Amino acid sequence: MRRGEVTRKTAETEIELSLDLDGVGASKISTGVGFLDHMLELLSRHAMIDLEVRAQGDTHVDFHHTTEDVGIALGQAVRQALGDMKGLTRYADVHMPMDETLTRVAIDVSGRPFLVWRTEFTAPKIGEFDTELVREFFQAFASHAAVTLHVETLYGVNAHHIAESCFKGLARCLKAALAIDPRAGDRLPSTKGRIGD
Repeated sequence: MRRGEVTRKTAETEIELSLDLDGVGASKISTGVGFLDHMLELLSRHAMIDLEVRAQGDTHVDFHHTTEDVGIALGQAVRQALGDMKGLTRYADVHMPMDETLTRVAIDVSGRPFLVWRTEFTAPKIGEFDTELVREFFQAFASHAAVTLHVETLYGVNAHHIAESCFKGLARCLKAALAIDPRAGDRLPSTKGRIGD
């Protein structure tokens, strides 16, 4: 069973997160940040990952710590759930349309954390949510899942659509890249015989 469970407690946030990579896209999300809840729900649904998140943070300051720390916990849980990575598909890419917006996302479950971010927002906020926190989430996730992740919004006008296309693009990439390839057997998806070097 490819499941991960993370508890993270700091002076700024307290998070409990669990997931099942081979789920049906069911989610139960409560972070205290409405827009983040929405993005995590659609990430779960489109990645077909069962996801439960309960977070309490210093949202009276702003949403930065909660957003970043949930990204950290999600990355750690994905890495934990992957286990030895034998049979993993490893690579995926997608062009994700969201009305007038188009975002390209590509992932390599490489064991080497790296984020290339080429997305600009047309507004500083979506409701009360700072749009710069979308990148913070992706950076935290990529670093702690140990994946190479490229996100580039080719064009878009509506800030909500831009953010949603990034999260849905990540979701579809995770669905494909984290899938087990039945032809691979128990082999690692690397000619080196190891992942992460």
